[in-house]
Amino acid sequence: MNAELVIDVQGLNKSFGRKHVVKDFSLQVRRGEIYGFLGPNGSGKTTSIRMLCGLLKPDSGRGTCLGYDVVKETASIKREVGYMTQRFSLWEDLTIRENLEFVARMYGMKDRRAAVAQALEELNLRGRQDQLAGTLSGGWKQRLALAACMLHRPKLLLLDEPTAGVDPQARRDFWEEIHALAAQGISVLVSTHYMDEAERCHRLAYIAYGRLLATGTPDHVLHLFRLATWEVRGSSERLSALNARLKSLPGVSHVTAFGNTLHVTGDDAAALEEAIAPFRGEQGLAWTRSQAGLEDVFIHLMAGTTDSVQ
Repeated sequence: MNAELVIDVQGLNKSFGRKHVVKDFSLQVRRGEIYGFLGPNGSGKTTSIRMLCGLLKPDSGRGTCLGYDVVKETASIKREVGYMTQRFSLWEDLTIRENLEFVARMYGMKDRRAAVAQALEELNLRGRQDQLAGTLSGGWKQRLALAACMLHRPKLLLLDEPTAGVDPQARRDFWEEIHALAAQGISVLVSTHYMDEAERCHRLAYIAYGRLLATGTPDHVLHLFRLATWEVRGSSERLSALNARLKSLPGVSHVTAFGNTLHVTGDDAAALEEAIAPFRGEQGLAWTRSQAGLEDVFIHLMAGTTDSVQ
């Protein structure tokens, strides 16, 4: 195994009953890398991440995580992984300090007091250590959850939609913490639905209905598909009517609303221009050529997939 590869797996599969949730999944993750997982709900991304981290044993496939076999040595992997769930799972009737002390006892840590003190300091929780967890805002609960999963000094972090329901400033602060941890050599796997967060990852994997459809740096994924994109501005009434008219036209792959604009995207630039030509002279509409963004790419990927996992 390459010393820089924290995860190196090939052909992982997982089924629940007759449902084949993950199909032939292969991935490599380097030390200190933030790897983002994107995909629709039920796409298999959480199951994939859990298999990579030893939290779920694959039905077939092979590979290693942190030097351990992902099929035979899952218990060893779990001891070196920090897992932060989407839903706050600590005890709301305990204080911040009491929560961390309880988690430290669960891990059987020898120097629990020092570990808790360090976690409080590193995540800026010392000033609130006596506050009940149930009274915290979403951002502070998130910070406490991160402190709890970092207590045992894991080498790999698994974050399952960690910023869902958190305000923009708290999200920004959280990502600053994640990048600081990655700079220390900790690898991070994070699932997210936010495109601005996807752009902050070192690499991305897009999963739909059990299959890995695209992977690479955000810039690489963006240029995997040479999508032609036009942006059109106008009143909400005009754009709503235009949306319905454009969707069925040859050369138009998809039309997506972004505030007071529509993004009109196609695989072939010439065919797209031909499709929109009759509408470009209409009054009240302002057309400009644009660049496809990550959200355009992922909507395009979804348009070509169906929930056929059995």
